[in-house]
Amino acid sequence: MAKKFYVVWSGRETGIFTSWDYTKKQVDKFPQAKYKSFPTEAEAKAAFGASPAKSIGTASSSNVKSGSGVKSKTKSASKAAIDLSSHEVMIFTDGGCEPNPGKAGSGMAIYRKGDLAELWFGIFNPNGTNNSAELNALYQAILVAEKAIKANQTVKILSDSQYSINCITNWAYGWKTKGWKRKTAGYIANLEVIKQAHELYEAIKDNVVIEHVAAHIGIEGNELADRMSIYAIDQKNTDFVKYEKALDLAAILSLRTG
Repeated sequence: MAKKFYVVWSGRETGIFTSWDYTKKQVDKFPQAKYKSFPTEAEAKAAFGASPAKSIGTASSSNVKSGSGVKSKTKSASKAAIDLSSHEVMIFTDGGCEPNPGKAGSGMAIYRKGDLAELWFGIFNPNGTNNSAELNALYQAILVAEKAIKANQTVKILSDSQYSINCITNWAYGWKTKGWKRKTAGYIANLEVIKQAHELYEAIKDNVVIEHVAAHIGIEGNELADRMSIYAIDQKNTDFVKYEKALDLAAILSLRTG
């Protein structure tokens, strides 16, 4: 049987998965779930980054379930909109997983006053998901942001995971008021890191900008964070550590991509 890639736009977890059994757990009995299968990873990635309505509109009923979906208030930054000098500290984050679920890792690229300053990678999990890796990366960025804010620096965090951003800056408020439970039945995936990140976000939210950025369209910071997330998988680093090699852009961008 040919391998399929399952995109979940609205479910208990969102992302691209390679296991139907795992995907089914995310969408089964989830109100207004949105998901679809694709024959190739490239098609799945393109669809996940596009409008669900557009992707679902061309699908057959055999592999799609759709509803009204989740409306996002988060601004998405295009390639042309990235101004690395807009904030003193700019932090790009990404998570990778091979397959999904499977071996997961997180990456981060930090720019200071417009220049690339540091790369970080790690939090390897042999049994993770893309969403857990994205959340871990975003949490690490919030930790960096906290230090920068204490040093009176302006900070922006850019993540290509709308799911992670929503978990920490939006959905967590509702879950928290309900005792960290969903309005409907079902567990909250990645709850531990969500709680930690949300608590810290609450403390610094008035002094940090968290923005969604499009993935794999050539934005340097996003591409570097992506390479670091896959590097974390290759190196199997369970800690989150600084990349100590030279910041040679050509060499780093030639590393495996997620």
